[in-house]
Amino acid sequence: MLRTWTAIASTAAALAFAAPALAQDGAETSGSDKVNQVIVYGDDPCPASTGDEITVCARKPEGERYRIPAPLRGVDRPTSEAWSNKVLAYETVGRFGTNSCSPVGAGGFTGCTQQMINKARAERENGTDVRFGDLIQKEREKRLSTIDATAADEQVSVEAEERAYEARKKAADAAAAGQAAGTTTP
Repeated sequence: MLRTWTAIASTAAALAFAAPALAQDGAETSGSDKVNQVIVYGDDPCPASTGDEITVCARKPEGERYRIPAPLRGVDRPTSEAWSNKVLAYETVGRFGTNSCSPVGAGGFTGCTQQMINKARAERENGTDVRFGDLIQKEREKRLSTIDATAADEQVSVEAEERAYEARKKAADAAAAGQAAGTTTP
């Protein structure tokens, strides 16, 4: 019996703390937009953006449609590797200890982070020439730039509607006051 009450109390406490978090699930955030990233070629049309989806198009020339992307052309050929890189590879054979990224020797793990950074830098240099992050940011800025103008136009139309409503209300009140004054006189 005591266990049942303890379980009920702990469940109620958990729900009490979870309620504010559940209420925030529907809140809009600036990063909640869906992004559709498309590469279009030549004069192909860019698909239109929908309500909550941003469509970002990177346009390339028609001649690039069926080609291997430029950053990937000829990267893996041994002839494209510099001689100094080949020599450096031979210098690190059998290396162990600090900054070696090796399981051998004290501190051998310390070079693994630097190797990971170097690989990431090389991938970025050999990566695609389309920077979707920049294109997405420009599209968001373009959308946000129209919000102020749209809001101002909407505000003007709302104020005009309010003035028209007030005028109709005054006219109806005046007509009602005129009818009331006309019916009470003997």
